[in-house]
Amino acid sequence: MKSRLLRNVLGSLLSFVLVMGIWQAIVVWGQVAPYIAPRPLDAFRAISGDWSTLWPLTLWTLRETVYGFLAGAVLGVVFGIVMHKIAMLQRVLYPILIVTQAIPIVALAAPLVLMLGFNLGPKIVIVAWIVFFPVTVNVLDGLTHVDGDLLTLARVLGARRWRTFLVIEVPAAIAPLFSGLKIGATYAVTGAIIGEMAASSGSSLALYQHNANANLNAAAVYGTTLIMTAIGISWFLLIVSLEFWATPWRRRVTARRRRIGGKHK
Repeated sequence: MKSRLLRNVLGSLLSFVLVMGIWQAIVVWGQVAPYIAPRPLDAFRAISGDWSTLWPLTLWTLRETVYGFLAGAVLGVVFGIVMHKIAMLQRVLYPILIVTQAIPIVALAAPLVLMLGFNLGPKIVIVAWIVFFPVTVNVLDGLTHVDGDLLTLARVLGARRWRTFLVIEVPAAIAPLFSGLKIGATYAVTGAIIGEMAASSGSSLALYQHNANANLNAAAVYGTTLIMTAIGISWFLLIVSLEFWATPWRRRVTARRRRIGGKHK
């Protein structure tokens, strides 16, 4: 387990170094002007030099991301379970969910700001909107594809419905649930930034970047982009870590297969 975790950490660091190296090479070899694309070190200097201003803005964006993600995840799990248990609701609600996701989130942001105001509310709703659909679909898919033989055996043995749900259906839906959560984690910060762009009053990370762009401060623009990316990656890695600890049976199955393979060899 420790070796696997170490490989993941080293792999992430190597990927980061590789991206920074490619960025540096493109700027230097392509002789790109600094006002178009700065060097990585200049971007880091821009955010570190104004970190006292950027730090509270980063925390605020992180707050929007976390609140919206949790709201979308909870609603997604509840809707997935309800639609699985009530077939009529699934037939009615599922097409509506697809239609809602067809609405561009950028077009949805402005009306939400007008309805909910220029505060935290519309940003949380936008993030939840993004997270809600993949979680709902994956939970519903996991519950739908539970092994029918296990359910039949549980009924034959006289297990109650709630116990069958907790012991058989919930574990079967955990892996698909985390697949939906990882998708939502990847795009959650995007929803928060879109909300900040729509609710442009006050201070925000998106507004800071917009002002930097208007002043042709490319280093600050790229630097804030790195901050936004770091928030998204950190949240994704947190969900991956939770999945690792919430699904211990998957690790045991993998280890067992490796041992069997070693014996065959």
